[in-house]
Amino acid sequence: MDVEAKLSLNTEVTRRVLVTFLRQEMERFGFRKAVLNLSGGLDSSMACFLAAEALGPENVLALLLPYQTSAPESAQHAEQVVAITGVASKTIDITPMVKPYLDLFPDMDNIRRGNVMARMRMIVLYDHTVLWNGLAVGTSNKTELLLGYGTLFGDMASALNPLGDLYKTQVRQMARAVGMPQAILDKPPSADLWAGQTDEGELGFTYAEVDKLLYLIVDERYNFDEAVSCGFEPRFVTTVIRRLRSSQYKRLPPVIAKVSRRDVGHDFLYPRDWGS
Repeated sequence: MDVEAKLSLNTEVTRRVLVTFLRQEMERFGFRKAVLNLSGGLDSSMACFLAAEALGPENVLALLLPYQTSAPESAQHAEQVVAITGVASKTIDITPMVKPYLDLFPDMDNIRRGNVMARMRMIVLYDHTVLWNGLAVGTSNKTELLLGYGTLFGDMASALNPLGDLYKTQVRQMARAVGMPQAILDKPPSADLWAGQTDEGELGFTYAEVDKLLYLIVDERYNFDEAVSCGFEPRFVTTVIRRLRSSQYKRLPPVIAKVSRRDVGHDFLYPRDWGS
């Protein structure tokens, strides 16, 4: 199977689908405005492009939320996206909010520190949805969601997500198609949670290789032996399958104990489809 060909998008059709998704889901929820965190990375920049096209730039607020260790170029790239899309923006330094808590735990490792920063950014984001009377737009791609590479109730939190069914390499295809600044396309993917951090360095493999494997396992339902027969190293396949299984809880709403005839999240699902 030519997996690269399977991952290749018709970017124009996909763009129309995602723009329509944002516009229609906003209307169903009764909102006209969106708020998103814009880091200057590929995913948040792509979400900003789509939201601006779907809702009009005047109806989109992009929040730039640096921490003291954030790379200066992150803000520069985010500002480029703001300038291109024409969305409203606000910059808020989260250092004074985060640092007092981190100072209580001087031995805190980078994972915990990163989670605190991600969740503080989500506090700011959701506060501004109230101020803006809008909904939070997510920026997590399919690769991150499947691998659990994100912070629950942090960067993974949103009301609707236009990128959640696009693998990272597919988001890159979309970004090229919409004219994303080259500097954003070229830089290594990073959550920018600490100096020198990169996604691929932390994961231990590249998005290009894991997207192919994830496509076979998830979209084509390949088992371990079938994936290995396609040329993937057994240890790599094992690592990815373990991550898929161990992060399932991050992809689900809180599991509610069922004691009635119609419980929330299982039997009672789609009130928005009832119409006005």
